Order: sequence, then structure tokens, then C-alpha cells
Amino acid sequence: MISYEFPLNEKVRTWLRLEDLFARINYFVAGELSMEHHVALTTLFEIHEVASRPDLKSELLQELERQKRSLSSLHNNPEISEHALDGILSEIEGAATTLLAMTGKVGAILRENEWLMGIKQRASMPGGTCQFDLPSYHYWQKQPAGLRRDNLREWLSPLLPISAAIDILLRLLRENGRKISFTAHKGTFQQMQGGRAALLLRVSLHRDLACIPELGANKYAINIRFIAANYEAKSSLFEQDVPFDLTFCTLTS
Repeated sequence: MISYEFPLNEKVRTWLRLEDLFARINYFVAGELSMEHHVALTTLFEIHEVASRPDLKSELLQELERQKRSLSSLHNNPEISEHALDGILSEIEGAATTLLAMTGKVGAILRENEWLMGIKQRASMPGGTCQFDLPSYHYWQKQPAGLRRDNLREWLSPLLPISAAIDILLRLLRENGRKISFTAHKGTFQQMQGGRAALLLRVSLHRDLACIPELGANKYAINIRFIAANYEAKSSLFEQDVPFDLTFCTLTS
């Protein structure tokens, strides 16, 4: 099966972008090659751009508090594991505490480092980080992998509370999903929402089906078109019946 996730508001869209970027940087920081660490550094710049949204920190804190209140009300419910409930509540409390401890603007450590900002500026240009443009960066790339890795982790560390909060919220969002099986007849599907508002939709289909879902949704209806997976020609509708699973994910309020 291949699953495609579609966020239905800007908040979740930002969370998913940051989740992807943090996963990428963690992968490349662990590498040994200077090229891997170059990708890690340029990914750090992308994280900085997305996470610098002024309301992100307060938005995450508010959502963590909302989930804490909602989950706390489940205590003494015989269908809920007290141990598991206490575990997630402890995670939420820890994430909120580290977020609150963040001072100043998000990513200030980057903005205050002239060397990093010089690389960031050049990295936005095609081929802008060649050794003749940035000899000091070339020198850094020739240092031992352990030193480069320590530098990258130091520059990333002020942003880790954001990553931890997003990981918790997206896990809760995905786990609170309601999956229904459907068939898109001749590649098209429409489902009336009836006013129910999901935050994230997951479309899952068999990987042997050579098509890709395109989704449009609002609080009234969901429309999905399955497009033929053709990497050369103009996109066209996959005019066959497509069985798929649709998962409606939301957060408790």
C-alpha cells in the first residue's frame, strides 16, 4: 500500500512540512560525507524559514494544552490504559515545558551567526556554495566528520523543542483516525462531509495501481481524482475503478 496525506488547514500543513524537514536533517547529520552534511545544513536553513513563523510557538503550546485537557478527562475510563495515558500526558507536559523555555525569536542562533547567514544567502543561488565563492565553508567541509556533526547538532538543538511538540501532535492526529474503504469509479470520487471537519485525510491504495490521488476538500465535500502515473506525457485521468482506503484524522477538542 502507498499512503498519501493531505492536510486540510495551514496549521497541519506547517507541521507536516517541519516533520519532513526534521526527518531529512536527522538522516543526513548521521552521515559521514561532507556532501551529506551540506544537505543537512541547507535543510537547517529550510527549517529556520518554516519555523520562524511568529505564531508557531504559541500555536503549538495552545494545542498541547488542549490535548492535555482532553486526555486528562479520560482518567478512570475502564477502556483506557492508565499507564499509556499517563505516558502521553507526561510527553505533552515535557514538550510544553521545553517550548516555554525557548527564549527570543525562533532560530535566533542562525540569524546571529554571520558565517551561517553568509552560507544561507549563497545557498539560495544555483551553485552558490562552490569553494571559490565560500572558501571558509570549503574549509569546514574538509574538517573531520565528527566535528561537522557536532556543529550541526549544536545549530539544530534550539529548534528541537518544536520538533518534539510536532511529533506528539501528529502522532495523536494520526492515531485518532477513522478509516473507511471506498471505490473511485472511473478514477473519480466524491463524499459529502456533512459538516464534519477533519484536519488530515489519508488516502491509501495498492502500490500496483499506477495512479496518484489529487484531493480537494472543504467542510462540505471531499473530491478525489486519480491521475495516471505518467512521468512524460501530460497528466490525464486514470479511467479505471480504484479501490482505496480513506482515513479521516482529527484531534480531540
